[in-house]
Amino acid sequence: MKKVLIVEDESLVAHHLKLILVGAGYRVSGIAESVISALSIIEEQRPDLVLLDIHLKGELNGIDLARKLTESNIAFVYLTANFQGTLLEEAKSTMPFGFIVKPFREADLLTTLDVAFYRLQNSLEAGRQQEMELSQKLKDLKNSGGNVIQRLLKVAHHLQAHIPFDYLNLIIRGSEGTYRSCIGFLRIGFDEYQVLGNQEFLKITGIATEKLISASELLPIVKKAKFFNADDFDQLCNQNSLSRTIADTYDFESALLFPVLPGNPEIIRYEFYNRKGNTYSQLHVTLLSRLINTLGNLLETDKYISTVDELSQSSNDIPLPVRIKDRIDDFDGIVGQSSSMLSVLDQIAIVSPLNTSVLVLGESGTGKERVAKSIHALSTRKNKPLIVVNCASLPANLVESELFGHEKGSYTGATDRRIGKFEQANGGTIFLDEIGELTIDLQVKLLRVLQEQEIERIGGKGPIKIDVRIIAATNRDLELEMEEGRFRLDLYYRLYVFPIEIPSLRERTDDIPALTEHFITYYSKKYNKPIAGVLPEVLEQMLDYPWPGNVRELEHFIERSILMSKGPVITEAKLQKNATNKGKPNHYSDERTKTIEENERDYIVNVLKKCNGRIRGPGGAAEIMGLPPTTLHSKMKKLGIR
Repeated sequence: MKKVLIVEDESLVAHHLKLILVGAGYRVSGIAESVISALSIIEEQRPDLVLLDIHLKGELNGIDLARKLTESNIAFVYLTANFQGTLLEEAKSTMPFGFIVKPFREADLLTTLDVAFYRLQNSLEAGRQQEMELSQKLKDLKNSGGNVIQRLLKVAHHLQAHIPFDYLNLIIRGSEGTYRSCIGFLRIGFDEYQVLGNQEFLKITGIATEKLISASELLPIVKKAKFFNADDFDQLCNQNSLSRTIADTYDFESALLFPVLPGNPEIIRYEFYNRKGNTYSQLHVTLLSRLINTLGNLLETDKYISTVDELSQSSNDIPLPVRIKDRIDDFDGIVGQSSSMLSVLDQIAIVSPLNTSVLVLGESGTGKERVAKSIHALSTRKNKPLIVVNCASLPANLVESELFGHEKGSYTGATDRRIGKFEQANGGTIFLDEIGELTIDLQVKLLRVLQEQEIERIGGKGPIKIDVRIIAATNRDLELEMEEGRFRLDLYYRLYVFPIEIPSLRERTDDIPALTEHFITYYSKKYNKPIAGVLPEVLEQMLDYPWPGNVRELEHFIERSILMSKGPVITEAKLQKNATNKGKPNHYSDERTKTIEENERDYIVNVLKKCNGRIRGPGGAAEIMGLPPTTLHSKMKKLGIR
C-alpha cells in the first residue's frame, strides 16, 4: 500500500484529502501543518509521496520543504490555490511530480497521483539503469588501455551525461605528495575537450605561476560534496581564488565540488563548473556519493604522478582539442557546439537507449523532428520503423482512422481495411509532431495507448497489442493549454517523463556560423554553385537578427541567398525588417519612446558588447555595472538577454 503524507494547513481540506486517499486505497502517513512537523513525520514514516500545499504555518513554506524532499529523493505533488508568475517558476524549479489547483475534483486528484507514481517508477527504473551502466563503465576504466590523460578523458565523457559540466577540474597531488596541482577538461564539443595542465592553464588565464601555486596551496579543504548556485557561487569565488580564476575566465555561474576518499593518494577532488546558473542539485551529489569508491581509485599512483609532472613541464602552447572517439553522424545532422545545444545532445544520448516516452518542446523551426529521428537512430529500435505524424496536418474527420486504422465497412467510404500509424510503428517509434493540436477525445485514446500499449481500429472487434515508443513534440505552452482545458493533465504528465527543450536560435547565436557553413555546403552542392561563404558584414547582420523562424528560417535564407548569388560569396542579407528580438535592441522598428525596461536592456547589451560578452572578472560587464555577476545574470534572464 502506497504511503502519502498530507502537508496542508487548512484542517478541513486536509481531512477531506485523507478521506479521498483512504477511499482510493492509499495509506495516509499523517497530516502536517508546517514544514517542521512534516519533516518529523517524514523521518519516522518515510512516505512514498508528499501532497504539499505551498502556504503553510510557520516561517518556512511548501517550496522550502520541496527542496528538502528533492534532496531526500522523495516525490511530491503541489496542491495550492495560487500558481502564477514567479511563484510558479520557483515551484517548477524544485522538480515536482505534478500540480493540483484548488478547488479540485476527486477524479483530478486521483489521476494526478496515479500519474505521479507512474513518473516516479519510470524515473527510478531509468535512474537505476543509468547508474549501473555508469558505475560499470568507470570500473572498466581501471584496467583499460591508454595513458592516464586518455583514461581521465573517458571519465569526463562518462560523467558528462549525468553531471553536466562545461569544465571539469581535477585537484591532484604532485610528485612530493603535498603540492596541489590540477588538470582541467574544457568541453568544446559533444565528445571533444581541451586538456589543460598547469602551463596551459597559465597561458589561457594569464595569471602568474606564483599566483597559481599560491592558489593551489591555499585551496580550502572540502570535506563533503557541495553545490554552488546563484549567490552561493559568488561566495565560493570570493573564498577560493582558483575557482574565481576559472569562473572569470569562462563566465561560469554554478559549480559542484566533490571530494574523494581522504586516504586517496592521487585525486583530491572533482570540481564541476557550468555556464548556466542553478545547474546542480542534491541529486547530482547523491549520484556521485554512490560512486565515491570508484571515482577515488581509478588510477595507479606512480603512473599518475609521472603524468602530472609531464603536464606541469609541458609547453605554453594552447593544446589542440582531443576527441574521445571519432565523430560519427550520431545526431541526424544536428549542428551546434553552444552550451545549450550540447545539453540537448547529452539528453538525447541519455534517453535514447531507454524505452520511456519523450516530450520535445521548442518553438517552430528549432528542429524537433531531427531530435526525434536522432533518438530513434540511437535506440535499440533503430532497425524498426520510425513513423512521423504531423497532428496539425491531419484532417479532423480522419485523425482517428489515420492513427489507429479502421476495418472495411466501418463507416461510409471505408472500402478497405486501413492499418493505422501506430500499427505501422509496431516494434519501433512513432513521432507525434504538434501533439497539442489533438482533440480531447483523441487525447483520451492516446492516453490509453500509453497506459495499456494497445489500440483499437475503428469498427474493430477488440484491442490490438502493440510495442511502440512515443515521442511527442509541440511548440505550444501545454501548461497554459491545460489551464484552459484544451489539453489533459494526465496525458501531459504521462508524456513529461523525459522532456527535452530545444533552445531558439536567438538563444544559441554562437551556432549561427557553424549552421551557416553547414547549409552553404549542402545547398551549394545541391544547386552546383561554388559558394564559399558570406561576407563578414553579412554574418554580423545575421548574428544581430532575431531569427523568429529559428533554424528553419536560417536554412531557407541560405538556400535563397545561394540561388540569388552571382559570385563566390553571399554579399547581401535580405532579412525581415519588422522582426524584433527581445534580447537585443530593435534596429528594425521605428523610433519611439522606450520603456524603462527597454532602456535597461539596451544599456546591458551595450556594456556586454564593449566587454565582448564577458560578464565576470576584471573589465567584465558585472564589474563595470557594479553588480554581482549572479545579479547581472538574473537581470539578463528577466530581460531575455542571452
